[in-house]
Amino acid sequence: MPLVDIRSIVKHHGGLRPFRLRELSVEAGDVVGIGGPDEQSAAVFTDLLTGTTLPDEGEIVVAGRSTASLRTPDQWLSFLDCFGLVNARAVLLDRLTIAQNLAIARTLDVDPMSAETRDMAARMAAEVDLDPSALDDVLAAGPALTRLRIRLGRALAHNPSVLVIEHPSLGLERGEVADVARLIRRVGEGRRLASIVVSADPEVLRVSATRALTWRPATGELVRATRWSRWARR
Repeated sequence: MPLVDIRSIVKHHGGLRPFRLRELSVEAGDVVGIGGPDEQSAAVFTDLLTGTTLPDEGEIVVAGRSTASLRTPDQWLSFLDCFGLVNARAVLLDRLTIAQNLAIARTLDVDPMSAETRDMAARMAAEVDLDPSALDDVLAAGPALTRLRIRLGRALAHNPSVLVIEHPSLGLERGEVADVARLIRRVGEGRRLASIVVSADPEVLRVSATRALTWRPATGELVRATRWSRWARR
């Protein structure tokens, strides 16, 4: 049974056309790359998938539960535990260190940090390839790559079953993109997550995705991108 199952959703959101997605099924260990959605469409998709908003038509089922079945704030918050979200809307605190920004996903007691919390942050950093010698650097000096790795580390902090990453190459140097894409694939496959990567960057999709699809916004179809899938296996 897929962890994510989407059928014929339509959402009117004030854009030029409604957001449509005809069909998407993602199983544990899949890293599905979706090319085409811009930043606004990616945000609408994430809000629908997490039950933050409901589709006007169609159904979204995650881990066997329909978003339409969420009736109370507590049910929705419990549902959110399924997800790890990586996007630019995730707030980072520039005045804190890299280690503190990681650890705050698990505890608010980060100033000062206990040795146990510091060790936890170091383990989180290692999984997303953050330089251990930079953990005590203040984040304000950190480049886009560091910020992306922190967001990914925080998204993994509570052991989600579904990972949703929006436009991970934004702000990165071209030489950094392939390494980030390989990291996304390694984490998704290694943790057996249902991973969805939305990106307009062909290199992200080529390297990260086990299955690369192109979204057609007028119809909501997802068409298999056979060239990206083939290149990803090289």
